[in-house]
Amino acid sequence: MSDPYIRNQVEFLVRGRYALFTDPITRVGGEKSTYQLPTYQALKGVIESVYWKPTITWIIDRVRILNLIRTEAKHIRPINFSSDGNTLSIYTYLSEPAYQVQAHFIFNENRPEFEKDRNENKHYTIAKRMIE
Repeated sequence: MSDPYIRNQVEFLVRGRYALFTDPITRVGGEKSTYQLPTYQALKGVIESVYWKPTITWIIDRVRILNLIRTEAKHIRPINFSSDGNTLSIYTYLSEPAYQVQAHFIFNENRPEFEKDRNENKHYTIAKRMIE
C-alpha cells in the first residue's frame, strides 16, 4: 500500500470493538449516529496521539476498509442531572471497525522557531518506533 514517491510515509491499523464518528453539530440531541468511515480529523487525531511535535504536520494519504461496515444500535441511559425522570437515547455505533491508514508528515513552516528541529530522518524513525 505504500507509495514509493512519498517520503516519511507510515502505516498503522485502527480497529476496535465499537466506534462512533460524529460531527459536533449532531451532538445536540440525545440520539447519536456514526459516520460509516472515520473523518479525516479523527484519523489525524489518532496519528497525532501516537506521535505529535509542533515541528511536523501529519497528512492522511489513504484509508483502506478492512472489515465490513456494520452498525449496531445501543440504548444508552445518559446521566440526567435534573430530576425530570429517566431518559433513554439510542446511539448507533460501528461494530468491529478496522482500517489501515497511510500517512506522511511535512514540516510546519508556520513555526520558524523549530527550524533546527527539522530533521526528517529523526522524526520518521521516532514515528515508526512509536507506531510499533
